[in-house]
Amino acid sequence: MADTQVTFADLGLSDEVVSAVVTSGYTKPTPIQEKAIPYVLMGRDVLGCAQTGTGKTASFTLPMIDILSAGRAKARMPRSLIIAPTRELAAQVSENFVKYGQNTRLSMALLIGGVSMGDQEAKLDRGVDVLIATPGRLLDHFERGRILLTDVKILVIDEADRMLDMGFIPDVERIVSLLPTIRQTLFFSATMAPEIKRLADKFLMNPKEVSVDAPASAAENVAQHLVRCSVKDKRDALRSLLKSETVDSALIFCNRKRDIGVLHRSLQRYGIEAVQLHGDMSQPARTETLAKFKAGEARLVICSDVAARGIDIKGLSHVFNFDVPSHAEDYVHRIGRTGRAGLSGRAFTLATPEDSKLLSAVERLIGMKIPVIQLDGAAPAAAESRPAETVELASETNPPRKTGRGRGARSNDNAVAADEQSAPPPAKSSRRSSRKRGEHSEKPAVAVEPAVVAEVQEAKPRETSLTGGGVVEAFPTQRAGSGNGRGRGGRDREDNGRSVTGFGDEVPAFLLKAVPKKATG
Repeated sequence: MADTQVTFADLGLSDEVVSAVVTSGYTKPTPIQEKAIPYVLMGRDVLGCAQTGTGKTASFTLPMIDILSAGRAKARMPRSLIIAPTRELAAQVSENFVKYGQNTRLSMALLIGGVSMGDQEAKLDRGVDVLIATPGRLLDHFERGRILLTDVKILVIDEADRMLDMGFIPDVERIVSLLPTIRQTLFFSATMAPEIKRLADKFLMNPKEVSVDAPASAAENVAQHLVRCSVKDKRDALRSLLKSETVDSALIFCNRKRDIGVLHRSLQRYGIEAVQLHGDMSQPARTETLAKFKAGEARLVICSDVAARGIDIKGLSHVFNFDVPSHAEDYVHRIGRTGRAGLSGRAFTLATPEDSKLLSAVERLIGMKIPVIQLDGAAPAAAESRPAETVELASETNPPRKTGRGRGARSNDNAVAADEQSAPPPAKSSRRSSRKRGEHSEKPAVAVEPAVVAEVQEAKPRETSLTGGGVVEAFPTQRAGSGNGRGRGGRDREDNGRSVTGFGDEVPAFLLKAVPKKATG
């Protein structure tokens, strides 16, 4: 049977679910849905791998609605559990259940951070068929004794590779340990790295593997473009693209949350309206931002990768990578926000000479060179990396950066304020830093006159009286910095074994060596 002739009814779904899907505007399943849904309905464990935007969410929500339609949930004992890495992705999954389960009586609860726990507990007390949660909030409820996981029949781990990147795997492992051993597990990921494969082998039992396209491959209906520019010209290049392109709606991705605010204020100064979306925002603010974007009230959203897999906007025309992603896999997820449901999209990436290694990793992953375009009136940047000292500072288009050990330059929170400064701060000098650079001071730290050196060298032991009828030998110690000692300042010098380490010239009397007193005639 040809792929074009397959319908949702052919996959074994109930009439109620098929009717809800058709009402939502879908008539033909995507490849991942066509392959995964029949095995889910059979009760098999499924290991699914498909790039973002291919319909992975519906591939498990649709059969789950059919499976769970028979039965009833008990208080605080959900019948199924879906774990998602981000709030946005969890909310997107819940929207799918509401949309596709409109002809059923399934109850659902969404457990995410930033929302009142009291309202969530009230839903759990009534009993839910489908529980959708982020790992942290789910464990919070469990530790409070508000939820039991011993009745979960179906477990879904969505975007497992993102879970790994965000450090949620230990929490996921703990959650799985609380579930019944006999269950159906559905494991979905956009990429299948060795770590993800080992994790799947641990959670799944004799799974059926379904895969669509090569792992981490870019969508063919997304036109990719690369803009080479210098660090100081990045914002100019972005503004030029926004003016030259016919942008209906677009996502602008930054690597760091602090850079989102800097870029947002920069665009506002040039009269370009945009909104922000990142992990430090409260949940109501994030929800409001997404609502404005989906309603068309906001045309541009500046976001971090936390939103790369949690936004499903039909007709998203553009994606702009203001920063080349630190992880090559994130590039695929970013540009996958556009060109969804068979539509075409355009993706632009701004790359500086310092991004050469990150860009090479991206091109190796997608198996192609991203076509380079030249902006009108902009000079192309050199392909090779420049020394960090040559990066311009205090420019409107290049905020000051601070460099850490083993890391590249990073933008500062006060970049906008620093734009008004005309000169970098004065360099700090220290004896230690100059010694580290191999530089030497023109004068010694301690000046020692020749007469003093001679006096020290010719000094003889002097007698010191002690209570107890004896004398001791005491030798004058050399001055710190004379060069004859060992360690910094000469404090650890041996001095022929006659000085005491760490006390300098002031040696306590009880540490001095007593010698017999000579008889007097």
